[in-house]
Parts: sequence; structure tokens; C-alpha cells
Amino acid sequence: MSNTFTIICPTDFSECSLNAIEYAAKLGEFYQADLLLFHVLNKKDYEKLSPLDSKGYHQEEFIKEKMINLQQAVLKESLPKGLKSCSISYKNGKIVPTTLAETEHIKADMIVMGTEGTNDLREHIIGSKTSKIVEESSTDVFVVPRKVFFKKPRKMVYASDYLEEDKIAIQKVIEMARFFDSEIDIVHVSSTHKAIDKSLHKEMVNEITPFVKYDKVSFVLKSYRDDLALGLENYLQTSKGDVLVTLSKKKSFFDQIFAKNLSKKMAYFINKPLWVIKSL
Repeated sequence: MSNTFTIICPTDFSECSLNAIEYAAKLGEFYQADLLLFHVLNKKDYEKLSPLDSKGYHQEEFIKEKMINLQQAVLKESLPKGLKSCSISYKNGKIVPTTLAETEHIKADMIVMGTEGTNDLREHIIGSKTSKIVEESSTDVFVVPRKVFFKKPRKMVYASDYLEEDKIAIQKVIEMARFFDSEIDIVHVSSTHKAIDKSLHKEMVNEITPFVKYDKVSFVLKSYRDDLALGLENYLQTSKGDVLVTLSKKKSFFDQIFAKNLSKKMAYFINKPLWVIKSL
């Protein structure tokens, strides 16, 4: 891998991980990136893919062939459109730590991965392995839900909690928005209707505006009596946002949204990609 922008895309060959590869390749075109397709060898996953080889004698050979096929498809589609390279790698180990170790090893700038989403029986809002990677990674994570196919984002919604780091994070969002000619809504969701919220919001707008060199940015303050997560869900629905972006810092809006004690009835979140900015 070179010093250019680098994306790692973990895959287990499931439908949702194949969608993630499509997103990774499209983002790779934009960033003119090096893309690594990465698989963690796992006996249970392999048995599903190749039930006739229950002992796993041909696992590595089988996985290598599937990885090469994916690589060739990406190269054919995206190399002429700006993607710099696409390589493959597979290693033994546990999925989360092995993926994070590989991310660190290649100094990736972004992880793009799929998630099956959730239902009422799941502990997390997003798939457990995905949520662990989002939580533990020091690298940006772009989460692609199952059955969400790539489309040019018309609007990106950045969830702000009035942090100083928002000024830097929004630059990343603007960079991507420029490429896709997307609108950006910088949104703060409050659970109160107090005058102090309007005052803080006005102060945020005044502070961030000089950092925004893009003419398709709107600042929005929304108040909801229900919890913040449901408020943001509602805003995404009504504004027709295509990508949710949030900064993951201690006590940040991200942590409030995805805390375990919040409502799990957030089906909308798993119908839109989620970009969690981790590194500034």
C-alpha cells in the first residue's frame, strides 16, 4: 500500500458485505484510493459457503478463488473511474481484532463494512461485530446496511453536539459532499425547547460558518420530547437524508444515539449508510 488514501473492506461474502464492497469501490474512485478486500478465515462461515467440505480441507483455496473473483470485478468496474488499486488479503483469527489489526497494519484511512442491521432480538442497533469495530476502531468506519445499494447521496446529515472537533470533522464531510454535489444538513437534536438551546445553536453556527467553504450547507436545530435517537431518526425521514454522519468522541452525540439503553425501534438507521468519523 502507498501513502495515498487507503480503504479496507472486510467481507464474508454475504449479501451485505458485497454491498459494502460496492460502496468501498465507489468511495475509492472518489478518493483515488488503494482498496484492500479483507477476509478473516472462519470455519463456521466457510461451512455455509461450502457444506460439502465440512472438514475445511480446501478452505484457503476456496476463499482465495472467491477473493480473486471479487478483486477482478472491482478492478474492471472501478479502475477506469479513479480507483488506484485493489488488492486482497485473508488471515486466520477472530473477526474483530484481526480486522482492526490489519487496519492498523496497512494504516487504512477508512473501514467500509456491511451490517445485517437489527431486529427486536438483537442487543445492538447495528450488527454486533460491526458495532464492536465501530466502538474499538481508531479509524473512520462507513457502515453499509443490508440491501442498501450504492447511490449518489443527495443529502448528507451531520449530527452535531456542539463539539470543537465538529469544525474539523465537517471538512471531511464537505470534501465528500463536493465530489457528489451533495447537500449537507448540520443538525443538532435537543430534548428540550429551552432558549439556551437556540443560543448555543446560534453560537455554533457563528463559529462553524467560517470553516464552511461550501454553499450547500444548512444548520438545523430540532427539538423532540422523545429521546435524541428517535428525534434524529425522525429528522432523517422527513429531510430525506441519504447518509448519516457523526463524530465519535466521549460523551458525543454518537454515544448518546447508540447507547444500549436507548430505543431499539430504529429501523430507519439500518436503511441508510452511517459514517462514523473517528480520526481527525
